[in-house]
Amino acid sequence: MKLVKVAAAVLNQTALDWDGNAARIVAAIGAAREQGVQVLCLPELCLSGYGCEDAFHSPHVPRMAARVLHELLPETRGLIVSLGLPLWYAGGLFNTAALAVDGRLLGFVAKQHLANDGIHYEPRWFRPWPEGQVAQVAWDTARYPLGDLVFDCGGLRMGFEICEDAWVGNRTGASLARRNVDLLLNPSASHFAFGKHEVRQRFVLEGSRALHAAYVYANLVGNETGRAIYDGDAMIAAEGRLLASGPRFSFAEYHLTTAVVDLDVGRMNRARTGSFQVDVGRAETGCVSAEFPFPPRRPEAPRVDTPDWETGSNRKEEEFARAVALGLFDYLRKSRTRGFVVSLSGGVDSATVATLCALMVRLGMAELGAAGFAQRLAGLVQLDPSQQPPQVVQQLLTCVYQATRNSSQTTLRAARELAAALGAEFYHFQIDDLVQQYVAMVSRAVGRPLDWQQDDLALQNIQARVRSPGVWLVANLRGALLLSTSNRSEAAVGYATMDGDTSGGLSPIAGADKAFLRRWLQWMERQGPAGIGPLPALAAINCQAPTAELRPPQASQTDEADLMPYEVLDEIERSAIRDKLAPAEVLAQMVVKPWPYTDEQLAEWVALFFRLWCRNQWKRERYAPCFHLDDENLDPKTWCRFPILSGGFARELRELTPQHEMP
Repeated sequence: MKLVKVAAAVLNQTALDWDGNAARIVAAIGAAREQGVQVLCLPELCLSGYGCEDAFHSPHVPRMAARVLHELLPETRGLIVSLGLPLWYAGGLFNTAALAVDGRLLGFVAKQHLANDGIHYEPRWFRPWPEGQVAQVAWDTARYPLGDLVFDCGGLRMGFEICEDAWVGNRTGASLARRNVDLLLNPSASHFAFGKHEVRQRFVLEGSRALHAAYVYANLVGNETGRAIYDGDAMIAAEGRLLASGPRFSFAEYHLTTAVVDLDVGRMNRARTGSFQVDVGRAETGCVSAEFPFPPRRPEAPRVDTPDWETGSNRKEEEFARAVALGLFDYLRKSRTRGFVVSLSGGVDSATVATLCALMVRLGMAELGAAGFAQRLAGLVQLDPSQQPPQVVQQLLTCVYQATRNSSQTTLRAARELAAALGAEFYHFQIDDLVQQYVAMVSRAVGRPLDWQQDDLALQNIQARVRSPGVWLVANLRGALLLSTSNRSEAAVGYATMDGDTSGGLSPIAGADKAFLRRWLQWMERQGPAGIGPLPALAAINCQAPTAELRPPQASQTDEADLMPYEVLDEIERSAIRDKLAPAEVLAQMVVKPWPYTDEQLAEWVALFFRLWCRNQWKRERYAPCFHLDDENLDPKTWCRFPILSGGFARELRELTPQHEMP
């Protein structure tokens, strides 16, 4: 047996945080050494941070990354360690993994396939490395190999698939396997999205089986730069079997997942698999060798600890709770903010945001302990390690209910009870006098009284806008961040007041649709995350029909009466925006489904959606940054670009419903 102990480290890095990133790398290397690890894989671009965006265009960034790599080399003594960094060569920037062996640099592998979809724009900064090419790059005071490399360290042959290299059909690992590698390292920066864990696990397991190479997958964890949330998900596999996996959505700064792999098993299976072809012409081409001792060691049993929530029927609800809670925690501490403020209306959206803030505290304290949680926020807020979660929530979360004459006792009671159940600070503002002062001032200016028959939308919007200054003032007084409560369904059709209910520095649920948020709150009321439990106070929210409460009570305003049923809206949005279907194609998909609505109603709603979508791109451009949760995001800065000014599908809608022409 040829036994080697390998490890995948997940790191909570921050773009351009050179000292912090280096400190976490050193801590992970130290933990690996203590655990007897011989080969350690760190995440993609872990030195600089993955999300440096256009800062990658600055020559300073790769220069500083090279300096930090030089400083870290002594830390790798006794180990084989991969470290990710941007590297200049021949007038282009390359996304590389440097391999350090026992304190010295061996060379750089450059990424061959660049992610260029969804939130990824890697070709904007990097160049893809051509397969089979090897060059020499000047670094520090010497020259090192760069490119499509294989490393032979003490008889262990290893290669790299850097994140996207493993996601494509012609994955890099296939050519590396033909060059007789024993071990594949995959340093990744793979953002969280619903259902993505299964995809990663499939290519890790299948890669280890089909390529007959042990596989080590290391990913980032946490909120690195504001929008993308990384879930960790470290894995080690061999011959199609998962040997070890790490926790997802960890609040820790780093986590190590280790396993002992038997290289001889992979070698034997390659030799006896008749269909496996060795590329004898390239077996030694681009191979960099170094001495490294592998003393005898004992086998270890696989350690795959899958929590119950990963296999339960409510995985999406669990992932949403844990991903956003982790995203909020990192946003809080990395933005140097002292807490969160939520304008709590007594409705679904603001209740979801407030609940997620409380879950941030409960999940974080459950993992880190009270002292560990307090230490991570040291310098921002003074937390007593003896405090219980509700007391910590009170320090970090302030909720404000802002009433006008159109607000009801039902929503006030729901907001007050929820804040009490969460442990949040709660304020009740009466803002109707301010609203009426604005109405009176404008009435005098235009020479007529404003009324609901002529001025419905304006009278609704002024109420939402008057709510903004007071709650911002509370946030400023506390050094806290105001959270916007807009959801994706509202963003799609512009059902929000700019500078009103869209106010805030972060919009944590703008990537989630309203139908899902309603289901999630019902799940929170009755079950809740594993280890945390339900929140019965949400019953007062869940029993209501969603309403903005901006029209007089006798109008019985509801969101769905203003728009359409949310399930219909979300289905139209997916077909129109995610799937890029034309209005007639969307309607054709809608009418064959078992809706309790007529074809005429569906046609009207399809036409309404497209009209509102086109009119409200300017609003989506101004929304606060939102968390990326799935591949249906509407954020124009990272996912879904659409012109602010357009023809508005006028011809398509005339052909769809001739009786409802565009105004």
